[in-house]
Amino acid sequence: MSHFCDTTNCKKKHFWRAVGETFGLNVGLWAFDRYVLKGHYSYISLKTIKANFKHGFDWDNDHLSTNMFAHPYHGSLYFNAGRANGFNFWQSELFALGGSAMWELFMESEYPSKNDIIATPIGGAALGEVFYRTSDLMLDNRTSGSERFGREALSFLLSPMRGLTRILTGEAWERKSIAGKEFGNPPYKLDVSLGTRLLTSHDNDCLLKAGASARIDLEYGDRYSSSRKPYDYFSLLMELNVMKTQPVFSRVEIIGSLFTKEVIDTKRCNLTLGLYQHFDFFDSDTIRTDYTPGVLEPCVVPYKLGTPASAGGGIMFGYQLPRFTLHVAGHVNGILLGGVLSDFYRFYHRNYNWGSGFSAKLKLKGSVCDDKISFSLNNQFYRLHSRNDWYSDKGYSPNPADPPVDVEGDSSRGTFYHLEGQIDYKVWNNLSLTARCDWFRRSTLYNRSVGISSSLSAYGFFIDSKQLSFQLLLTYSL
Repeated sequence: MSHFCDTTNCKKKHFWRAVGETFGLNVGLWAFDRYVLKGHYSYISLKTIKANFKHGFDWDNDHLSTNMFAHPYHGSLYFNAGRANGFNFWQSELFALGGSAMWELFMESEYPSKNDIIATPIGGAALGEVFYRTSDLMLDNRTSGSERFGREALSFLLSPMRGLTRILTGEAWERKSIAGKEFGNPPYKLDVSLGTRLLTSHDNDCLLKAGASARIDLEYGDRYSSSRKPYDYFSLLMELNVMKTQPVFSRVEIIGSLFTKEVIDTKRCNLTLGLYQHFDFFDSDTIRTDYTPGVLEPCVVPYKLGTPASAGGGIMFGYQLPRFTLHVAGHVNGILLGGVLSDFYRFYHRNYNWGSGFSAKLKLKGSVCDDKISFSLNNQFYRLHSRNDWYSDKGYSPNPADPPVDVEGDSSRGTFYHLEGQIDYKVWNNLSLTARCDWFRRSTLYNRSVGISSSLSAYGFFIDSKQLSFQLLLTYSL
């Protein structure tokens, strides 16, 4: 018999320990930046702290991967400092917000960032709850020896703040008569895929680039059950590349339930309505070889997109026959904060526009012949609007090497579209052969004149770039 324990009922809240872990995380990270990396931003004093409060928040110009993934991951550590010390999802969000505010206002000499104070706690909650619940699957307080060490180590890697808390309290080695899982034994399906990836058709050029690829696809919980507890159901997709000029992390997607209500539950049909949080990250780099480094030109990079703060309504529908299953999921979301590739804005590490908008998603997934053959089709659309423009009548410099810092980027309407199809053929037990095709399109309509040089300018100008991706993978399912 599995033991079920809800963290809000069975774990005593330890406020000061959670605060201490959050504070210690910030001080430890600052010390590493200051004394090991010697980052210019880490030289802080009472003067820099006073300046931060006086100046207020700016849009910053870090890499997309820094602002859209690394900072939310940092927020997940704050979040799990609360989660590991007995606080529920919503209460732990306050630790993420507090930790982020402390870092922005006190721990850096750079002015605090508008985007960080949004993306770090909200995106951090999505990543944090996924990692916290995944780490819970690893733990078993009944074990000992090498098995116990392996489970604790893996759980620590997934959720470091939970692992630290278990070490501080002695839970990491205390043996008990029950497993002690906070969420019982929820159903889950994990697919791990390894293979190759081919990129082509970038910017209307017939260019090819190949490399290795890996995918992790996790579905946790029952997608059709009613629940008031956040993330009783979630899906996680991570895609990694080993390919020259391409980022290691090219895609991270999370859909987590916040509130769901099952309205149809029959032997063949299920229908659930709910509110879901979304975290989306798509990153790419150029595969072109016919460009001059340092020369500014549009569409050298095909696409970039991040939406760390997004939520909306969703529907889950399932239909099942003896040898056929079909699942349909549809979502419409508001995006509080997102970023999409810019053709013109260039400053420091940033080549994307901040904005807000909406997204729509439709996914079909099914199987035939007793799961011998599986298929999926996923269609995603994002639109982001950026308002304040670095090149305007306010006297901002049109030189992309020296724009003002506190801007969303180009005044524009950015669109990102992604269509993917996948077929799996089971070759042996849990092993399948997977073939995938992805089509990406990023397009931007610029609202005003954006001058780059005497030969390159845009006024109400529309630019788009496309990329095709093919993957052949071996998939192992758990």
